[in-house]
Amino acid sequence: MSDIDEVYFEKSRDGERVFDASLLRRPLSSLHTRAPLVFSVKDTTTQAMRAMQHEHRGCVVVTEDGTARSRLSGIFTERDVLLRIIDRGRNPANLTLGEIMTEDPESLHCDASIAWALNKMEVGGFRHVPVVDDGGRPTMVISVRDIVQYLVSAFPEEVLNLPPEFGSSHFATRDGA
Repeated sequence: MSDIDEVYFEKSRDGERVFDASLLRRPLSSLHTRAPLVFSVKDTTTQAMRAMQHEHRGCVVVTEDGTARSRLSGIFTERDVLLRIIDRGRNPANLTLGEIMTEDPESLHCDASIAWALNKMEVGGFRHVPVVDDGGRPTMVISVRDIVQYLVSAFPEEVLNLPPEFGSSHFATRDGA
């Protein structure tokens, strides 16, 4: 294990390594995120779904005018597509985001820690949490994937150096391939 990885572990009394919780106290800005996809309440769900597909995102945030300069009004997620559109036999081309989105979603302030994001996700059952500034304007969206990627980057030896199959103690060779 490298010295860099060691900073995230503490030694217990019996010498076992224990995860250092300070990693979770880091600010949300420590995560690698992209600017949120921002849409207007008047945009169609089809427009949002196409953007989500094109950008490989699980959600869009919604403001009154479709800009990040306005207060967060709602969030529209993949789950909304399944439960509020497909499951109800509705046509997304005829629906505005204002009709389908989750209004006034729970969010976090941009100064919050990674632990707060995990708490919101676990308690609320969310996979995406909008992050807002002091004016309630969306600055980013934190996803479960963002946090997993962050943890994997903190512990690359423990996660990326595993054998290809669980329970296997050896790595397959590529001889003759």
